[in-house]
Amino acid sequence: MTFRSILSAMRNVALGLALSMPGLSHAHEVRPAVADVAVGASLVEVSIRLTLEPILAGMDLTGLEDTDESPLAAQYDTLRAESPAELTAALTAAWPDLGPRFVLKAGETVLQPRIVSLSVPEVGDVSLPRDSVLVLAADLPDDGTPVEVGWDAAFGSIAVRQAGGDATSYAALLSGGDLSDPLPRTAIATDSAGAVFVRYIVSGFEHIIPKGLDHILFVLGLFFYALRAGPLLSQVTAFTLAHTVTLALASLGVVSVPATIVEPLIAASIVYVAVENIIGGRSGVLRVAVVFGFGLLHGLGFASVLGDVGLQDSRFVVGLIGFNIGVELGQLAVIAIAFLAVGLPFGQKPWYRRAIVIPASLAIAAVGAWWTVERVFL
Repeated sequence: MTFRSILSAMRNVALGLALSMPGLSHAHEVRPAVADVAVGASLVEVSIRLTLEPILAGMDLTGLEDTDESPLAAQYDTLRAESPAELTAALTAAWPDLGPRFVLKAGETVLQPRIVSLSVPEVGDVSLPRDSVLVLAADLPDDGTPVEVGWDAAFGSIAVRQAGGDATSYAALLSGGDLSDPLPRTAIATDSAGAVFVRYIVSGFEHIIPKGLDHILFVLGLFFYALRAGPLLSQVTAFTLAHTVTLALASLGVVSVPATIVEPLIAASIVYVAVENIIGGRSGVLRVAVVFGFGLLHGLGFASVLGDVGLQDSRFVVGLIGFNIGVELGQLAVIAIAFLAVGLPFGQKPWYRRAIVIPASLAIAAVGAWWTVERVFL
């Protein structure tokens, strides 16, 4: 068997696994929580839609995309099989330690949140996240100071929205233990279109660098296809257009594809572009068409960033455009770094393909193949 046929078989096996076995995947994806904050004159109430089990398990969700990456995954899986009454009792017992990590502040005053209610769905498919609704309340001081909301960085990302407003109401996706903007008591905090636009540019960039290792490897796969500006630009443009389409459709709820299907296919797309770099597969037009198809998949992977925040219609388009610009800037940053690191100094060397492109593409394909198997079987 030739080297080319081995690589071709490797590509076909990886793609076949992802396409034929999605039902065996038990993806425990990490999704942002969503908090709706109602600020009154003397009381603040926060309704949080969240996956409670990783918090009770003591997981650190910082940087995780899947709870199986945590050493506490087994404990988390056990909690998923517990009844609503058992989870409620577990939260009540742990609240003295957990309560201070749900951060509520009025000016410089740290508030003490109390549990008003907890709604936990009955046990269903334990391979999927279970969304509970936790309602907290805290008394406000008499000084009229606005309220800031957040939670411990280890709990992951949280989208914070002020309740009772309209299309311009404040909404932000927080991570790393950040707090919301101050939310006033006698009015509704608003966001200008410019503020939303800038915030989502940053969010889109961060979704590539440093958070999107799978997207980074895919872009590097595009980079190692050719150093010439034409082929590289056509691929990146096709990829951007495709993920813009599915990102918008998925965020609006028009298209819904389970992560158990999307994530293995994204991993398989990494294998595909890397192996084609090695065996010199398709011509330019066909390569661009394939990249466009994979861009549709990657857009589905981006969708939770906009969908979970719940931007109003008038802000959704601004957020979508900003997010895509941020993603594009992140992709261009990856390409620029790769070009400065290897393309510029070595790209014209006769051994560039043999010594850099093929080994790098083999490494990318190996990582993608492992992710494909992991996301399907493990």
